[in-house]
Amino acid sequence: RLQEKRERLSVCSKLCYAVGGAPYQITGCALGFFLQIYFLDVVQLDPFYASIILFVGRAWDAITDPMVGFFISKTSWTRFGRLMPWIIISTPFAVISYFLIWFVPDISRGQVMWYLIFYCIFQTLVTCFHVPYSALTMFISREQSERDSATAYRMTVEVLGTVLGTAIQGQIVGKVITPCIESHFFIGKTNSSVAMEELNMTHDTVSLTDTRNAYMIAAGVIGGLYILCAVILTVGVREKRESSQLRSDEPVSFFQGLKLVMNHGAYIKLIAGFLFTSLAFMLLEGNFALFCTYTLGFRNEFQNILLVIMLSATLTIPFWQWFLTRFGKKTAVYVGISSAIPFLIMVAVLGSNLIVTYTVAVAAGISVAAAFLLPWSMLPDVVDDFKLQHPDSQGHEAIFFSFYVFFTKFTSGVSLGISTLSLDFAGYQTRGCSQPSEVNFTLKMLVSAVPVGLILLGLLLFKLYPIDEEKRRKNKKALQDLR
Repeated sequence: RLQEKRERLSVCSKLCYAVGGAPYQITGCALGFFLQIYFLDVVQLDPFYASIILFVGRAWDAITDPMVGFFISKTSWTRFGRLMPWIIISTPFAVISYFLIWFVPDISRGQVMWYLIFYCIFQTLVTCFHVPYSALTMFISREQSERDSATAYRMTVEVLGTVLGTAIQGQIVGKVITPCIESHFFIGKTNSSVAMEELNMTHDTVSLTDTRNAYMIAAGVIGGLYILCAVILTVGVREKRESSQLRSDEPVSFFQGLKLVMNHGAYIKLIAGFLFTSLAFMLLEGNFALFCTYTLGFRNEFQNILLVIMLSATLTIPFWQWFLTRFGKKTAVYVGISSAIPFLIMVAVLGSNLIVTYTVAVAAGISVAAAFLLPWSMLPDVVDDFKLQHPDSQGHEAIFFSFYVFFTKFTSGVSLGISTLSLDFAGYQTRGCSQPSEVNFTLKMLVSAVPVGLILLGLLLFKLYPIDEEKRRKNKKALQDLR
C-alpha cells in the first residue's frame, strides 16, 4: 500500500502529462483532414503528384519512428531525463516546418519538392516529440492503475486536440470559400490540367490569395498551441527512471531488444489487430473532406461535420474508460470499434441528407473515441507481459511504441497514396465545383466499403490477442513480486 501511494500521480501531473499529447493530434488532424484537399484545390497540384507527396511523407514518417526509437534507446540519462530532451529540442523546428507546409511558394517549378521536403522534415521532428512522449507512459509510474488513469487523461486531451485541430483549421479556412470552376468548362477535355490551362487563358478566375492566407493563419495558431503544450509538459511532468526498472535489469542492445520484441506474440497480435482498424479510420479521415464536399454536396458544411465527429469523440472518452475497467479491454474493442460499421454503411447508402450526415457524425465520433483510447491503453499491458518473460531486458519501451506507430503510419501512407491515385484514375478535376460520377463512386468506396472491410478484419485478428483481464491481474502481481 505504501508503494502504491508513492507511485500515485496527482491530478495536476496527469493533466500536464495529458497536455503533451495534444500537439501530435492537433497537427495530425489538420494534416489528415485538410492536406489532400489543400494540395488539390488550393495549391492545384496534379492528383498524381499529390499522391506521391502523401505516400512518401507518410512512409518516411513511418521509417523515422523506429529510427528515433533506436536513438532514444542509446540516449544517456540527463537531469531532465532520457526522453524530455528530445521533446524540448524538436519543438521549435517542428513548428517552423509545419508552417512552411501551409505556405504556397511563389515559384513556377519545384512546388512538389518544396512540399515533399518540408512534409518529411515535419514528420521527422514530430516523431522526435511523439515517440519519447508515448514511451513516457512507462516512466511516470510503476502502477498499472495510475498509468491507465493517466492514459485516459491523455486520450481525452488528445481527442480534444483533434477537436481543436478540426475547429481551428476548419473554421478559419471555412470562412473563406475556395473558388471553384463549373464542370461545363471541362466538357470535351480529356485532361483536367489541360482544361485548367486553357481556362486560365480565356477566363478570369477568382484569386486564391484569401484562401491561402487563411491556411497560413490557421498554421500560425496551431504552431502557437504546439509550443504552449510542450512547455506545460516539460514543466509539469517528472520522468522517473526507477519506474521502469526491475531488480535484475541488465542492458541489452537495440537489435537484440528488437528481435525479442518482434518475437513477443502478444505484441504482434495486438498491432496486427489495430493495424487494420487504425487504417480504416485513417482512410476515412483522409478522404472525408472530399467526400462531404463533392459526393454529399456539403461544400460549406464539411468543417462543421468534422467538428461534430471530434466533439462526440471527446465527450465519450470517459465512457469508454469506464467501460474498459468494468467489462475489460477486449470487450471494449469489439463493442466500441464495431459500432461505426452500420453508420458508415448508412452514410453511403442514404446519400445527401444533412440530418442523417450529422447523426452519422455523432455515432462515428463514439467509435473514434474507442479507437483512440484502446491501443494506448493496451500497449503498456503488453510491455508488462514482455518484462515478465524477459526480466533481464530493459529500455525497450520506445521500441514497443515506435514500431506500433511505424506499422500504422506506413500502411496509412500506402492507403492515402492509393486513394489519391484512385481519384486521379477516376478523373478528379482540380478546383471543380462538382466531380464526375466515377469520382463520387470512388469516394463512397474509400469512406464506407473499404473501412468497413478493414474494421471487420481487425476485429477477427483481435480474437487471437491473449491478454484478458485475468491475465492482466496476474501480470500485475508477478511484476510487483519481481520488483
